[in-house]
Amino acid sequence: MILTLLSYVGIVTGFVFLTLAVAAGLYYLSELVEEHSRFTKRLLEKLIYGIIAVYVLLLLFDHFPFWLTIFSIVTQIVYLQNMKQFPFIQLSSSTFIASCVLVLLNHYFWFQHFSRPSIPPPTLRASPLYEPPPIFPPFSEVSSFFGICVWLVPFALFVSLSAADNVLPSTMETNTTLGGSMSSGLGESAGAATLRKGQGMAKVVIGKVREIVTDIARVLGFGDDGRTGNGRIV
Repeated sequence: MILTLLSYVGIVTGFVFLTLAVAAGLYYLSELVEEHSRFTKRLLEKLIYGIIAVYVLLLLFDHFPFWLTIFSIVTQIVYLQNMKQFPFIQLSSSTFIASCVLVLLNHYFWFQHFSRPSIPPPTLRASPLYEPPPIFPPFSEVSSFFGICVWLVPFALFVSLSAADNVLPSTMETNTTLGGSMSSGLGESAGAATLRKGQGMAKVVIGKVREIVTDIARVLGFGDDGRTGNGRIV
């Protein structure tokens, strides 16, 4: 009885620590992207081209379904359009919305493909030398395909793209207004404001979640709350 309850507590604790580790990794990656945005852009472009090449090889050598493979290649091309405004995007832009929809569709179609085993034609099965293939492909192959060809680019884009809401309006016009603002005598403060960078989307999401968790903890009585007088310096 106690051991069973202890196992449940261990599972929940392990899940919490795993979630915190993933969040810390995303936060660190977002910091790196903010410091090396040009290198990240080149890396993502090469990654997309590489995955398109992998789809072509799978089509030629592993006989993947033609139209589904073409659909996935088109999906990667749509992802590539986000590089034009990298790392800043508008969440309401048609390219971003299309990318989100295609992520879900691409995952669904490939999941349906791997969950339905292909049946060889009767002429092939009638051969005495016919050896039936495994009903389902190995888990290692399916998970590797989904991780590299389906999820890797959307995950990398989510970590790399910056939220436009956190960027000053002058940031998008740095190349055209920086020289003018400096020469018009606005001072160093205007130039510094123009050069501010936006925060990564992963960083923004983690920050919002942290604020929500902190507020819930304060409501439950954990931590100091300046609004109720706890921890207030007299």
